[in-house]
Amino acid sequence: MLKKILKVTAIVIVVFVAALFAIPYFFKDQIKAKIADAINESVDAKVSFADADLSLFRNFPNAAVGIEKLVIINKAPFEGDTLVSLGQLNLKMSIKELFKGKDEPLSIEGITSENGLINIIFNKDGVGNFDIALKDKKEEKKDDNSKPLSLKIQNYKIENFTFRYIDQGSKIKMVIDSLNHEGTGDFTNSKLDLTTKSTAKVSLDMDKINYMKNVKLTLDAVLGIDLEKSKYTFKENKALINQLPLEFDGFIQMADKAQIYDLKFKTPTSSFTNFLGLIPSAYAAGLEGVKTTGDFTVSGFAKGELTDTTVPKFNIAIASNNGSFQYPNLPKSVQNIVIDTKIINETGILNDTYVNLDKLTFRIDQDVFSAKANIKNITVNPIIDAALKGTINLANLSKAYPIKMDKPLAGILKADVTTNFDMASVEKSQYQNIKNAGTMSLSGFKYTDENNKSMNISIAQVEFNPSKINLKQFNATTGKSDIAINGILENFYGFMFKKQELRGNFNMSSNQLAVDDFMTTGEPAKEETKTAAKPAEAMKIPAFLNCTLNAKATTVLYDNLKLKDVSGKLIIKDEKAILENFKTSIFGGTIGLTGAVSTKEKVPTFDMNLGFNQVDIAQTFTQLEMMKKIAPIAGIINGKLNSTIKLNGNLDANELTPDLKSISGDLLGQLLSSTINAKNSTLLNALGSNIKFIDMNKVNLNDIKAALTFENGKVNVKPFDIKYQDIKVTVGGTHGFDQTMNYNLKFDVPAKYLGSEANAFIAKMSPADAAKLENIPINAMITGNFSNPKISTDMKAAVSNLASQVASQQKEKLTQKGTAALTDLINKNTKAKDTTQAAKTEKEQKTQEVTKKASDLLNGLFKKKN
Repeated sequence: MLKKILKVTAIVIVVFVAALFAIPYFFKDQIKAKIADAINESVDAKVSFADADLSLFRNFPNAAVGIEKLVIINKAPFEGDTLVSLGQLNLKMSIKELFKGKDEPLSIEGITSENGLINIIFNKDGVGNFDIALKDKKEEKKDDNSKPLSLKIQNYKIENFTFRYIDQGSKIKMVIDSLNHEGTGDFTNSKLDLTTKSTAKVSLDMDKINYMKNVKLTLDAVLGIDLEKSKYTFKENKALINQLPLEFDGFIQMADKAQIYDLKFKTPTSSFTNFLGLIPSAYAAGLEGVKTTGDFTVSGFAKGELTDTTVPKFNIAIASNNGSFQYPNLPKSVQNIVIDTKIINETGILNDTYVNLDKLTFRIDQDVFSAKANIKNITVNPIIDAALKGTINLANLSKAYPIKMDKPLAGILKADVTTNFDMASVEKSQYQNIKNAGTMSLSGFKYTDENNKSMNISIAQVEFNPSKINLKQFNATTGKSDIAINGILENFYGFMFKKQELRGNFNMSSNQLAVDDFMTTGEPAKEETKTAAKPAEAMKIPAFLNCTLNAKATTVLYDNLKLKDVSGKLIIKDEKAILENFKTSIFGGTIGLTGAVSTKEKVPTFDMNLGFNQVDIAQTFTQLEMMKKIAPIAGIINGKLNSTIKLNGNLDANELTPDLKSISGDLLGQLLSSTINAKNSTLLNALGSNIKFIDMNKVNLNDIKAALTFENGKVNVKPFDIKYQDIKVTVGGTHGFDQTMNYNLKFDVPAKYLGSEANAFIAKMSPADAAKLENIPINAMITGNFSNPKISTDMKAAVSNLASQVASQQKEKLTQKGTAALTDLINKNTKAKDTTQAAKTEKEQKTQEVTKKASDLLNGLFKKKN
């Protein structure tokens, strides 16, 4: 009996477990239909989700419904904007909910979601993109019990969410990133206590001014919730802004057209440690062992209604009196800290909010620094009034606060600056409304980066005027370089606050400028991290920059080049760098350059015109990589070059180096006092081995003029002539930047140079006859590449040509000899007849006799064997 009971029990368990596996497959389509109906019958938007599944094990004895990649996209007037995107949405419900009919409500007990985005937008007309509920009268008449979904939530949780709030009318943008939030409470009751935990990073911008950036927030709170009144009351709670603790008291209530606030908040203690906790985590250090004196408090309230036109009245006070702190193991302390700051709104109108930094002072050793500022009219046209005054020894900063730096700073910063301006005047460049005055200087500054490169600024002095900032002096050294700069910077506030272009005009001079001193080098990725390494970012000329730099340098070191007496003008504008009248002495001559580089398009481009004057050919074509590609053979030429080169093409987006396959242009050059060093050329050695009658070391290239064009990675050399003794050579053809060649050399060669076989023909001729021979054309084809050339000639055809000339000359000689004998015979007979016959009939007879004898003579001559 027991065995039967156990057997039946086992069968029941197996059937039950099998059912738990099978039921999700039976109800999957029903669940997907329920979800689709619930959403589509509720919202006026484009809704999609990748899949939905059902599990009876995950939250047993409850069922778990999972929805993947749920996306809600707005319709007009926010067509195409994403309102909600959820990577994963999980719903927990009782198993019995699966067996309800289509019109019965589906009760949800728990919700979790991951990797979500909520994007709230108000357009300039005040319309929000979140108002997507269907306004169907038939839907409004339906009884609440017939809704496809009803919420009886016990707990919920969201992980890694991003919440964006953008008000285009007031130009407010708030982003809550890395949001994690969970809550536990019984929403089946109209009144409940909800226990919550939240963490997030908050950024806030108003009218292009950043007020907060990735400020870390933490809130653990018990909220008393009254669902009937939509009222949320703070009970037990603890909040952290970065590491600054706050406590809240009061409530927030949702009304039909407003949110009602009655909140108070304050720091739970008045210790100055609170101030150190306010420092962003990226720059903060641990607070253990820090000695502080004085106080630091934050307190305030918000009371009133948040509507489309009003905000709650609020007052936030930040205060410290005679505070100080000193970190353990650091020799310096910061003392006499006084802070008096208020953020106030007394009317409920957002534009009436004002910020008063009435006083901020501190002292390190004997150096005192103070600041004050007032901001008002913040949403319509912010007005800013500020002043800075004091001295800071930068070396003391790392001695008083544990700043995370590989190398300590050094230098003295002095400031005495006042400013008063409004944003509208900045935007419209109405400098008469901007009041700047004062100076700022930095001396003895020294900074060393992680690559052990140091920057030393002996003096930097700036003078502030209403319309511009005058850089009166800037002297610095770094590595092998020294620079001195002065000039004018315009529209600084427009750039800082309105993201307008930054304009400037500067003069720079240097005794020696090493370009490598101003280049950054990234460490190569380790083998285990190479696959995860980020792709290199494309280099861009900043779009905001509009400036001119007039530069002079006695020496510029670039790669392996040493440029002397460098001068020119650099203009940066519209993502384009223009170089004008650039001149330098190098390679024993001078180079002039004008051109431009543009990074405005996806593929950067360049366009250059270069002029070479009396430069050493060998150095030019071996040390300049581009010239080496254009004319590799020129590197073995000794002499000078005058040339003009036009180049244009694409650049590599990451390194801004030329893409050789894209380059097109032309070169016109004239060689001066030039000779060839053939020993260093594989090509010329091979050519000399195939063409014995030319000594490549004795070829005269003086005053040779050449014209080259290049396009699609190919260089085309237009035919030009070279004179070698009494031989004329015509050179033309192409080669690629990949060093492949296809050249044709045409030689106009006297017969005496054609070797022993040709000389055997000439030896049988008299010197007079040999001198009458025409020059022989010889063609040479050069293929392969510069390191492994292949040369072919038509030398056999040239010897055949010579043989034909000799044969033709001998035949002509025989013909002339026969003709001379015939003429002598005719003349002899003609004289005998002339003495005896004078009549007309006698002359006719003489002609007939002469013709006959001539005919007999020719017939006899050509019938004989030689």
